[in-house]
Amino acid sequence: MEKHYIYLIFSKTGTILSQVLSFFCETKYVHSAFSFDDSFTQIYSFGRKNPYNPFSGGFVIENFSAGVYSRFPRSECYITKLELTEEQYSTLKKELEIFMSKKDSYKYNFLGLFGVLFNIPIKRNNYYFCSQFVSEMLIKSGIYNANKPPELIKTDDLISIENQELYYNGLVNQCVPFKQLYNFTLKL
Repeated sequence: MEKHYIYLIFSKTGTILSQVLSFFCETKYVHSAFSFDDSFTQIYSFGRKNPYNPFSGGFVIENFSAGVYSRFPRSECYITKLELTEEQYSTLKKELEIFMSKKDSYKYNFLGLFGVLFNIPIKRNNYYFCSQFVSEMLIKSGIYNANKPPELIKTDDLISIENQELYYNGLVNQCVPFKQLYNFTLKL
């Protein structure tokens, strides 16, 4: 029987929004995403569609060699690996396909970030922030049993999901897939 995994990616990029969220939420990693493989060429989340425009947010397919990560290659990241059942894996794939079929109709839930700060869930149709999206996908797939609504879930909540295995902790540009893409090692 084939084993199925997802990789949960938590990062702090260095953008102004990332710095502000880190300060007010009192957490190191403020961005959440997931990938189905460890090449990290398709990382699913909600974030900037344009790395230079903080207001161009929505559903994004990120990777470590483009977008915000290429603009901030020294971003800190914490990556975990989580084994899934066949049912969880196929359900997550189906849920993602639904999002991808309507990807242009989704917007970034800036207002929802204030809801997290004040512990007031703000649910808006087709509006998500990164940890809200990731948690909703994991909840719908039977991977995560949350004790609060996705509109209040932070990266720290996702980091504490049981049975995760640490995959990588360090700078994005030191992660093996990044180094393979660019064929270099950063000298500190």
